Amino acid sequence: MNYFQVNKVYSVIMAVTLLNTGHLFSQTQSINYNQISGQELDTRLNTITTAVPFLLISPDSRAGGMGDAGCASSIDVNSIHWNPSKLGFAEKQMGFGVSYTPWLRALVPDINLAYLSGYYKTKKSGTVGGSLRYFSLGDITFTDINGNTIGQFRPNEFALDIAYATKLGDKFSAGGAARYINSNLTGGTFVDGSATRPGRSFAVDVSALYREDKLKLGDKKAVYAIGMNVSNIGAKISYSDRGGKNNSDFIPINMRLGGSLLINVDEYNSIQFIADANKLLVPTPPIYKQKINPSTGKPDGIEYDANGDPVILVGKNPKRGVAEGIFGSFNDAPGGGKEELREINYALGLEYWYNKLFAVRFGYFFEHPTKGNRKYFTLGAGVKYNVFGLDFAYLIPTQQRNPLENTLRFTLTFDFDAFKAQNEASSVN
Repeated sequence: MNYFQVNKVYSVIMAVTLLNTGHLFSQTQSINYNQISGQELDTRLNTITTAVPFLLISPDSRAGGMGDAGCASSIDVNSIHWNPSKLGFAEKQMGFGVSYTPWLRALVPDINLAYLSGYYKTKKSGTVGGSLRYFSLGDITFTDINGNTIGQFRPNEFALDIAYATKLGDKFSAGGAARYINSNLTGGTFVDGSATRPGRSFAVDVSALYREDKLKLGDKKAVYAIGMNVSNIGAKISYSDRGGKNNSDFIPINMRLGGSLLINVDEYNSIQFIADANKLLVPTPPIYKQKINPSTGKPDGIEYDANGDPVILVGKNPKRGVAEGIFGSFNDAPGGGKEELREINYALGLEYWYNKLFAVRFGYFFEHPTKGNRKYFTLGAGVKYNVFGLDFAYLIPTQQRNPLENTLRFTLTFDFDAFKAQNEASSVN
């Protein structure tokens, strides 16, 4: 296949596997030709896709075992992805973790996501953190239009983050992250004399967390938290100069709201309940007017106006600036407010710890059938021994195939405070 075929295949694979948009092409299909009833608007599939969707993959096994919820959960080394402001409540001075997630393992052996993350708590000015997310897409053979091999390449994407958070009071913290994104899908392959290039963008996260750690539930001590994180606020991304601005795509700007309740049952047992809600802050695909073939009376592609732009039947033009796309994402769905509410997906999680040494986790993720239909249960476990911690996650789909099914994910964490205490104890002895 030629470059454009490779890029289309990659885009479709990512959309299907990450967002389960197996009905991607129904976005531009007008039901009953150019007459859309309210019932048809209510039931049609209209998933949202973006560039670099790897930024939405849950990178760590702790949250992965709790239904991909983590906006307001207790702090860990992976907090940058879920809510950078959680770092403001860090109790340890330093933490570091490494995660590994096989991807589409049932089909191919060489696609995976690796994630490095860590933080350092300063004495006066808050907590700084950093992370590196690397997504490898395996080997791809490039061919020309005649099927002749012109080379091989291993497409890859990565995002490098720097984060900062600080407490603004006993119960409130604010934080943010700056992110450099690089998506190299072609290795600079030339197509019809035009060079392709890696897609690059810069984005920021803005987050906040409210945490009450002196709550009483009967005679039990409890902690509850409410958090928000608007992530990946950044420029659109493009892989070539062809088409100018019309050839660029939104990155997955996302708003995450979450809450948690941690109950210390007794000296040895604790349980935490977690819930997240997410909404992409990018344009919803409209319904385009169809060009009717006069000989058959049936649709024959999208109808274009005199300027070469597709004619929109219902909805709003998705070709907008970033700011306009963010604010317009709350009222641009062809089906109105009902469809807007369906664009929110939900994640629920539960985490049980025994003596801060062993954890068991459960979770559930829900997405509306017309917006991707991702529905799955998750299982997880964690163990902590002195300096090291190890977390596992396993996903069980309930509706359709998932790229993470039958796959064991893991995260290895390091507690440097425990390491320091261990060395001090050894020196005393």
